[in-house]
Amino acid sequence: MNQSTSRWLPMILGLGLFMGCGQTQPEAAAPQDVTASAAIKRASPRTRLAAGEYHSLAIRPDGTLWTVGRNVYGQLGDASYQDRSSPVQVVGLTDVVSVAGGANHSLALRSDGTVWSWGSNGNGKLGDGSPDVSRPIPAQVPGLTGVSSVAAGKNHSLAVKSNGTVWAWGTNFDCELGDGTMTERRIPTQVPGLSGVVAVAANTWYSMALRSDGTLWAWGINTQGQLGDGTRIQRCTPVQVQGLSGVTAAAAGSRGALAVKSNGTVWAWGSIGGTLVSLAPSQVPGLTGINDVSANAQMLAQRADGTLWAWGFNSSGQVGNGVKLSAPTPVQVQGLTGVVATAAGLNHSLAMRSDGSVWAWGDNRYGQLGNGATTRHIVPRPVPGLTGAVAVAAGYRSSLAVRDDGTVWAWGDNTYGQLGDGTTTRHALPVAVPELTGITAVSARAYSSLALRSDGTVWAWGYNAHGQLGDGTTTSRHTPNPVPGLTSVSAIALGDEFALALKYDGTVWAWGDNAYGQLGDGTLQSRAVPAQVQGLTGIIAVSAGISHALAVRFDGSVWAWGSNWGGELGDGTTLDRLTPVQVLGVSNAVSASAGASHSLAVCSDGTGWGWGLSNSGQALGSGPTYQPGMAPIAISDLSTVVASYTISLAMDFSGGVWVGGDNAWGQLGNDLDDSGDGPVRIEALDDGLIAADTGSEHLVVIRPDGTVWAWGRNSDGELGNGTFLDMLTPVRSQLF
Repeated sequence: MNQSTSRWLPMILGLGLFMGCGQTQPEAAAPQDVTASAAIKRASPRTRLAAGEYHSLAIRPDGTLWTVGRNVYGQLGDASYQDRSSPVQVVGLTDVVSVAGGANHSLALRSDGTVWSWGSNGNGKLGDGSPDVSRPIPAQVPGLTGVSSVAAGKNHSLAVKSNGTVWAWGTNFDCELGDGTMTERRIPTQVPGLSGVVAVAANTWYSMALRSDGTLWAWGINTQGQLGDGTRIQRCTPVQVQGLSGVTAAAAGSRGALAVKSNGTVWAWGSIGGTLVSLAPSQVPGLTGINDVSANAQMLAQRADGTLWAWGFNSSGQVGNGVKLSAPTPVQVQGLTGVVATAAGLNHSLAMRSDGSVWAWGDNRYGQLGNGATTRHIVPRPVPGLTGAVAVAAGYRSSLAVRDDGTVWAWGDNTYGQLGDGTTTRHALPVAVPELTGITAVSARAYSSLALRSDGTVWAWGYNAHGQLGDGTTTSRHTPNPVPGLTSVSAIALGDEFALALKYDGTVWAWGDNAYGQLGDGTLQSRAVPAQVQGLTGIIAVSAGISHALAVRFDGSVWAWGSNWGGELGDGTTLDRLTPVQVLGVSNAVSASAGASHSLAVCSDGTGWGWGLSNSGQALGSGPTYQPGMAPIAISDLSTVVASYTISLAMDFSGGVWVGGDNAWGQLGNDLDDSGDGPVRIEALDDGLIAADTGSEHLVVIRPDGTVWAWGRNSDGELGNGTFLDMLTPVRSQLF
């Protein structure tokens, strides 16, 4: 695969976010009496976990931050705008102690008390005073120090300093900043009249603050009574939530809120699940022994015995009770014990157990459940692969894998040092690539290898006759070396004898062989150092074939350049192109993959297109074709495609894995001898994939449990199973 998927880990925060819908209901009865005030007795663990609208965040024990899900505004912080269904590391952040997720932006608090933000900057919610420009990597929020808690609403942000003051920035149309105005603030502004605050919560267009004396305060929109002051009147400065004292935890839902008292009871107000509960707090019946809550359109309550209870909207199964019917009263979430933290996204829910495992359920259209797929679940399932492989790549007769600790492992042919272990000895079992750490993606083609580090640098090794290692020479390398001058790279792709790098600013850089114009610089001159591809901006994904390249722009258009003898550029001709041209007929692409003389694209509606030479059915159509042209892929509801040489792999939204093309070495993975009659489904892989890549004669994939599987030709040990026997069906690598 030319742009590897990566990872994810424990996540979640339950301060909620996001819009829900609901009709105005008659006012509820007056609230019950409440107990006397009590001081905060504990610190919630949920600040290590956060759920945004369609993305999720988690802090690892080592203080690094990992994200998964939707990324159209860069809210995952991995220097890209590519959605991720497996976790990726946030670039450049260490020592993170707390996180928060907004609709399309994210916040992180470091141990030194500084706050960092990234993603959408609409209404100035990143707090750095800059224009409304999205940012896919974190930057420090200026002027904020000594911060102890953060929260994110739909388009605003909050921070609590250790001195108990609250600071807010972003949109203020509904008074969500609490400064007595409706003026947008692009840098942090103190919320007046609040002191002794220990935690904040935010959702859609309102905010809450919990004080050390156990009282709760709220401000912002109040159309559904979400401020809990007994009215529907919007408040531009904080007002006390009526009748509540002894509060130890609180959560802001989309149109209603929750609070936990020191006696373990739960109190609710506003609209929950489309029904108005009350305009002031009323006790939720049947819930006792509760120590924490999370809220959105669905509500989650965590009991001291480790069980989890949920109620509210359930259109995507986010309540976790095995059905998709709304739950008006709390029901136990199925199959979960030992719960220590929870979070509620727009239509998905997350929980962490005491053993460190993370469980997810509900909507998964952007991969926010972190299971390497886009299939939703109506009961909790564990997030897989927390200790296994996270990215793979297949060369001509070699393979690479990245483990979740950032190390790289290699196996197979090593004639030109493409395994990177300092030798030219082939290996039938995986060996570690020395001195490579912090790797997030790998790419392999022919006899060369590339790796992308989390710091945005690129490393290369193997065959270098055409300068494809980018180090200014044509000397092959048996160990990894950095590509000089390349920084801030978010994705890599390796063709047969050339390479591509996508920077986080949306530009594309290329180096190596240029006999067909595959460097896109308007010449046929090979380059041993990176040069910018002409005329490309706003790119979100790249792919490299044997001698042609593809790029996907943020607007869904696909651009191609290089060799075109089989029509692989999709411009209606068979003329080679020295600079990028737009692929005709594709307007809403989210990814593309380049093979030998064919190309594939996946569109946002789940449809796919193939073009170029498909003599073995590698364009995933209904059969072989020898005429250049564009045709729909014969698989519906596509989520992923990967192309290489004369073989292609696709995964659909149900997790089904399909392969089409040449089958001389068993590449179709189904123990059949036929090929070229259209894609076939590999039943043994029906639980889906986290990542995949196709070599010329073998395929390598990562399954949801983090294990690596491979099939096809194995003459040089490229399947990594300790033998040199070809395999007609997937077999497991012996390392993972």
